[in-house]
Amino acid sequence: MKKKLVKTKCTVKLRKSDYRKEWYLILESYPVFENGKTKRVIEALNRTITTPIWDKSRTARTTEASTSYKPKRDANGIIQCKSEADTMACIYADEVRKLRQHEYDNADLFTDIEAEQSELNQKMKCDFIEYFNQVNTKAHAKSSQSIIVNWKRVGVLLGIFREGNPWPFSEINPKTIESFRQFMITAPQGGNKSGTVSINTASTYFSIFKAALKMAFVDGYLMTDIAAATKGITSEERRREHLTLEELNTLAETPCDQPTMKRAALFSALTGLRHCDIQKLTWGEIQKEGSGYRLNFTQQKTKGVEYMPISEQALQLCGKPGKPKQLVFPDLPDPSWISKPLKRWIEAAGITRHITFHCFRHTYATLQLAGGTDIYTVSKMLGHTNVKTTQVYAKVVDEKKEKTTKVITIDNLKTEEENQ
Repeated sequence: MKKKLVKTKCTVKLRKSDYRKEWYLILESYPVFENGKTKRVIEALNRTITTPIWDKSRTARTTEASTSYKPKRDANGIIQCKSEADTMACIYADEVRKLRQHEYDNADLFTDIEAEQSELNQKMKCDFIEYFNQVNTKAHAKSSQSIIVNWKRVGVLLGIFREGNPWPFSEINPKTIESFRQFMITAPQGGNKSGTVSINTASTYFSIFKAALKMAFVDGYLMTDIAAATKGITSEERRREHLTLEELNTLAETPCDQPTMKRAALFSALTGLRHCDIQKLTWGEIQKEGSGYRLNFTQQKTKGVEYMPISEQALQLCGKPGKPKQLVFPDLPDPSWISKPLKRWIEAAGITRHITFHCFRHTYATLQLAGGTDIYTVSKMLGHTNVKTTQVYAKVVDEKKEKTTKVITIDNLKTEEENQ
């Protein structure tokens, strides 16, 4: 639907002097919009006339004592007078009217544009680092702890990069972004750790930075989507450490001073669940379906709703059923406290490789693919939003297949040509 235009109209009018037989030329503008209100603006033109010609067919005001008429105007709307001097004064008044009318017309056309530009100018003065931290607080309030921690760390690194100074949106450009990209590649590690971050961590942090730039563009702080044209930091493909089936069986037989952790780790190997999802798993999320059981839960990392069938062994590891809101693994240590008891258990089983809790998830994916489960099913079971993420495990399986070609060899093998 077309927007209705309410235009200000400027008109030259006459006002009778109280003392002499003369009339003041005035400019009346209506309606004039100011601060949300409508008003009438009267402007004195400092000109008077004494010989206006009255239009007897157009009554202006009638009282018991007298009747007044409106001034006669020509085809251009200029008040007509008998004397040449008064005519020139009316022509001058009309030129002022044209000027004012042009100003009001332009104001109607450009007020919205000027307001938007003014708002953008104010936003360009805002601090990107402050905006970044606000986004983390508001947008990721219910995100996983790992996401929140990563965003907070990037916020700290932004402050280090700017040496404690603000980073106005007006100073965000390809040159400053490239400077931050180079800084991120050799950024210091957080906490009590020394040295610089790994290239993969730098890649993750810079992706978060780009995500914030994208949000700033959507929120109107940036005029262009500069994040789309910004080159990221290429990550290195990491080896996904996993356990063999024999090692998994050995761990199941090895005593552990943290029984809940042991059950949870083996449960991860049988289901592929992350530590964060196992830690918050409740009995109400384990549902009976037909003759078996399935998990009905929301992934903490992706917020995706998952329906996952589980084996009898996985259900057995959960222990004695509790109330719907009770945790299945109530004493499972947080990620920051689980590494030492996990290491003791791994070493007690005679495994010398560096195995973390997340490696049990890798074990599930690798053993499933090696056992013949198709990659799309494994991807769905892991809760991956993109099958490309699952393909990393498929490469591990392919390496093992290639090694099998060297297992069987025939001694003294000769071709028919060699026999001839």
